[in-house]
Amino acid sequence: MAGQIIKRNERTWLVRVSRGRNASGRRQYFNKTIYGTKKDAQNYLNKKLTEKSTGTLIPATRLTLDEFLDQWLDVSARPRLRERTFEHYRELLDRYVRKQLGAHRLTSIQALDIQKLYAEMQSRGLSARTVRYVHAVLTSALKQAVRWGMLTINPASLVDLPKQERREMQALSPEQAIAFQKEAAKDRNGIVFNFALVTGMRPEEYLALKWTDVDLERGNATVCRTLVWLKGGGWRFGEPKTARSRRSVSFPTQMARTLMTHKREQNEARLKAGSQYENNDLVFTATDGKPHNLRNLTQRHFRPILRRSGLPTIRLYDLRHTCATLLLAAGEHAKIVSERLGHASITLTLDTYSHVLPTMQQSATEKLEKLLYG
Repeated sequence: MAGQIIKRNERTWLVRVSRGRNASGRRQYFNKTIYGTKKDAQNYLNKKLTEKSTGTLIPATRLTLDEFLDQWLDVSARPRLRERTFEHYRELLDRYVRKQLGAHRLTSIQALDIQKLYAEMQSRGLSARTVRYVHAVLTSALKQAVRWGMLTINPASLVDLPKQERREMQALSPEQAIAFQKEAAKDRNGIVFNFALVTGMRPEEYLALKWTDVDLERGNATVCRTLVWLKGGGWRFGEPKTARSRRSVSFPTQMARTLMTHKREQNEARLKAGSQYENNDLVFTATDGKPHNLRNLTQRHFRPILRRSGLPTIRLYDLRHTCATLLLAAGEHAKIVSERLGHASITLTLDTYSHVLPTMQQSATEKLEKLLYG
């Protein structure tokens, strides 16, 4: 029998729907107690039989969202994410989702509950960007719940998201970049920043470079790993951000000469330090041979260079944006710039650096005018 109604007392009914047999051959049922008339019970049974026929019948579960998120993070998210990204996912869920929705049953969460969560976040002054980050993680988790047969639909897919204001790109002008280079050359870690500027690499990429990745004669460096700073201290090597992040990046001859000098000085420092030096074959290191601490590198060296140069305050990451902006403004093809940056697609490059496009369009118009009208 596909389904049945069992009378418990005058206004209590047990609705039972067969879910077939499990792996051991034992029958499984979907059971629900209905309080009301027999017609109420019949209506509920009809609904469940329809869900069964369409493959959307979800077994009752007492699993809370908190419990599900723990399982999702451990079984689904951790194996496929970089450690830094995984920790970011977990932090977002802990900080913004669990407190308000964590105790709710997974199957009881509605789109309205999630919409209220986002509205509450905005009322606390959190940016649309933060709300969208949280939404991306929560959507991914609940999407997996649908695939696992724990939900019929993903409630997060039904909410409205706040409009995200486009973040203004920070980049140095050619004149500012030259001033920065000159001042950086006076700092013992200035070569790190100048290398970042001419290659457009991400900080976690150039700080993970080994000398075996660098060809000083040809003037190129190969990105094949990243530096991961662990929560609570320590570090390890990780995988590049995407498949296209694995790439070879060329650099000017002047940078090759500077790197040769840097390598010689580094070898001298290593011999002088003896056993106190931790040799990881890294191109850029702290005085003890260990990888640079990104915070210290920024606070103690990068920002003081900006102040001494009289330049605006930018992030260390903005040296990457500066490289891309200068190349595009100089007329370099966006495809070449995209490959240099290791972007997943040229579309991402054009979208990120759309502020440079008006200048490129004007240059294109001038070239067309010269061709057609002399």
